[in-house]
Amino acid sequence: MSNAVHTYPPPTGPRPPATESRWPRWLVVATVLWAVLLAGLTWISAADDPPTVREQRTLTQAGLVVDAAVGELVAAAGDGVLALTPPDLDRGCRISPLADGATLTRAVDLAAPVGEEQALLERVADRLPARWRAGVRLTPDGFRLRGDAGEFVTVTGRPATDGRIWVTVDTGCRPVGDDYDPARPGPAGPEVGVLAEALRALGGRVDDPESVVSAPCPGGGAARTVRSVVDRVATEPHAALAPLAGGTPVVDTPDVYGYRRDGVAVLADVQPEQVVVSATTGCTG
Repeated sequence: MSNAVHTYPPPTGPRPPATESRWPRWLVVATVLWAVLLAGLTWISAADDPPTVREQRTLTQAGLVVDAAVGELVAAAGDGVLALTPPDLDRGCRISPLADGATLTRAVDLAAPVGEEQALLERVADRLPARWRAGVRLTPDGFRLRGDAGEFVTVTGRPATDGRIWVTVDTGCRPVGDDYDPARPGPAGPEVGVLAEALRALGGRVDDPESVVSAPCPGGGAARTVRSVVDRVATEPHAALAPLAGGTPVVDTPDVYGYRRDGVAVLADVQPEQVVVSATTGCTG
């Protein structure tokens, strides 16, 4: 029996045709229809859905929310002594490595009798809109008010010094859009006369206020703060303002003197070389 290995040449002739893979016509039509539907839903979502992250809401849009939130804070403070501070617009932030942004912050300066700062924060939180879910909590840094004014605008409050509370409304870094257009101050009210009265008591010049700040009240109208600076005060500020306070100021510390007169809140920020005096009409109702 032979052990020889036999080899055979490969078969010759044309190879059989490859089987052609084709999608069924119904599957092609379904895929096209699904792509059209998905594109339509994406367009509708982009046009109608609210922003899902802060970076999708411009400073122009968020500014309206901030102004309204300040008005809500003024209304929640009731007949307290307060002042609106000028808006602070910081253009130094970045949304991404390639996109610049800006942050808008507005604040309300509140006065309270020394030792009652926490109680005032809690009263303000209780009077804010329920949708804000505002509350006061004890943190490692002390008592803090926190709330959500909507559209990714945050509200925080904290005691600043004895007898003084600082409440801020903050947008975080946003695209600038058409920029922030602050609310118009509106017509002058009794705050102008009360400010002039305080300036005269301090020996200062009664000129036009150095700043005028306002915010829309929730029930209509506007809160309004006028502010001036007195340099080289002729007399001791607290003693000079005491007759206007009727002897019963809301707060009287070395750094701040606050009282109400004729429905207007007066807040004097006593600094080493000057006194910053604010007079504010709040939100009624």
